[in-house]
Formats: sequence, C-alpha cells, structure tokens
Amino acid sequence: MSTFRSIEWKGDRLVLLDQRRIPEAKVFLELTAPEEVAAAIREMAVRGAPAIGAAAAFGVVLAARRGEALAEADALLRASRPTAVNLFWALDRMKRVWEGYSGAAQALVQALEAEALKIAEEDVAANKAIGRHALELIPDEARILHHCNTGSLATVDYGTALGIIRIAHEAGKKVHAFLDETRPRLQGARLSAWELRELGIPHTVIADGASGHVMQKFGIDLVVVGADRIAASGDTANKIGTYNLAIAARHHGVPFYVAAPTSTVDLETPSGAAIPIEERDARELTHCGPVRVVPEGSPVYNPAFDVTPAELISAIVTEAGIAYPPYEKSLPALVRKAQGGHP
Repeated sequence: MSTFRSIEWKGDRLVLLDQRRIPEAKVFLELTAPEEVAAAIREMAVRGAPAIGAAAAFGVVLAARRGEALAEADALLRASRPTAVNLFWALDRMKRVWEGYSGAAQALVQALEAEALKIAEEDVAANKAIGRHALELIPDEARILHHCNTGSLATVDYGTALGIIRIAHEAGKKVHAFLDETRPRLQGARLSAWELRELGIPHTVIADGASGHVMQKFGIDLVVVGADRIAASGDTANKIGTYNLAIAARHHGVPFYVAAPTSTVDLETPSGAAIPIEERDARELTHCGPVRVVPEGSPVYNPAFDVTPAELISAIVTEAGIAYPPYEKSLPALVRKAQGGHP
C-alpha cells in the first residue's frame, strides 16, 4: 500500500503535489512566497477545503520569513477562493498569532510556523478520527458511492469521506467504491481513482449521470461525500453534483453521509442560502483539454459548488463524533466538544 502527502513543509518552502498533473505525472511544486500559494489555491494545484486551509497557513509563514506585510498576505490568500470555510478558519488562527505582535521578527516567524504545523497535524488526526467514528456506519461488505475527491489529495493526509473508505478497508471491511467522475474537472476520475489505485482499494469509475442507475442496479449501501462549508442548519456546500446525488440517494433509500472536520462547520452561517458559491471560468465547460466542445457564443454557467439541504443528509461525521438531525443542536455540541468543551 502506497502512502503520500499532498502538503509538506520543508522549513523554508511549501511543497505541494500538483493535482492538475495527476494521473499523467506526479509533480511537486516548491513555493516560497504567499502569492505563489494563493495562485496554487486559485488554480487548483491544491484543492479540498482542509488542504486549502493548511496551505494558506503556510503562505502566511512564507510572508513572515520574507519580511512582508502580513495583512497584505492575509488579504491575498483570503481572496483566492470564496466557498471553503477552512481557508478563513486557518487564516483567522494565523491572524491571532501575528495581529498586534510587537516582539522580535524571528520569534514571530517561529510562532507562525508552529501554528501552521499544528493546523496540519490536527488535520491528520481529525481525518483518522472521522474514519474511526464512521466505521459503525459501514457494513462489513459495502458498496459505497463517492463524489469528487476527499482523500489525501484534498487534506494533509488520509482524507475525510475518502478517508472513511480507506480506514474501513484497513479495518478489514470488504469495501468497493463507485467514484463519480465529477465534472467538469474530473476530480473523481483523475484523483480519487488514482488514490484508491495507489492504496489498493477496489473501485469503479462511473459517469456522474450514472449514479441513480448504479444505485438501482448494484444496491449501493451508502453515499459518503465531503464538504467545503456546513451551515448551522446542516445545509452543506460541496462540489457541484452533490445535491443531485443526494436526491438520487433519497429516492433509492440509500443513506447519505457527509464527512468533514468541525473546522468546516460554520455556525455563523445560518443556512445554505447564505453560503457564497464560487463561479469558475467558462472554459472548464467549453473545452475538453485544448478542444472546444461547446459552440462558440453559447452561454455557460459554471458554479463550482452546490448546496445539499440538511433534510437530505442522514448524518454528518466529524472528528468529535457523528451529528444527527436536528443539526441546529447536534453540530454546535460537536464543535464545542472538538474545542475542548462539553458537548
């Protein structure tokens, strides 16, 4: 079984596995400036809410090492992508370290580096805890449908929803993952399939539009997806196509689970209607590689995410435990537990 990390801190630079090049090549980027980190986030060389948050934290460290204005670096990194709440959560943690600091510059660099490393290692521990909590939800033999990519490539290591599949496999459960290709950027076909092949986990790639048919034909036991932001109501923003999948799961009586660390839960956002939805370049739809597949002049709408209403979600698995409806009560309790308070 092969293992890898998509993010590694080397003391003076941030090393990222360039997800745009998978599966054709395994290429690592070495970044030494915050603007390079912001570009990597914006251009999706690094993607997945937890990975984005960790990368941004190290972007602040790079700014401090270069003696740059941290407020400017913070603003640059915040503007890189709007939907994933982990980006802002991680930058807020870093800001609490540097804001109002008046000591020696080198001591600040060390304090920021320590905080960024803590964010990264907390992510790994949280992912493993999510997988352990989810074991009770997975039959000993399970067909699992997964959307997008939520594994080691989307986090610092292990992953959230795909991490659940990995930990179930490592625990001896006979799992088979059906992977939505996840258009338009094909994170499922390119990234999730690459990860599961590396890990030796049985899987099958399917077209996004085949999910209902696969549920009908093969008897899917559960759907598990990640999240980029979870509102206080339980409404969940995730990669475009997740909402369609939740509707198909409800029709077929298939449990639909969301997996995410509590850092993805945004209790300040009351419902999914208040979650900003990123819209991306039309070229992602109009072209397949260099080839235009949409007629010139045809309008394009390309949202990167959609919002799945809480009533379609069977449970939300976090590192602090499993939240069940009503989420307005269960999510705050788990957030408090994760922060060291009473549930």
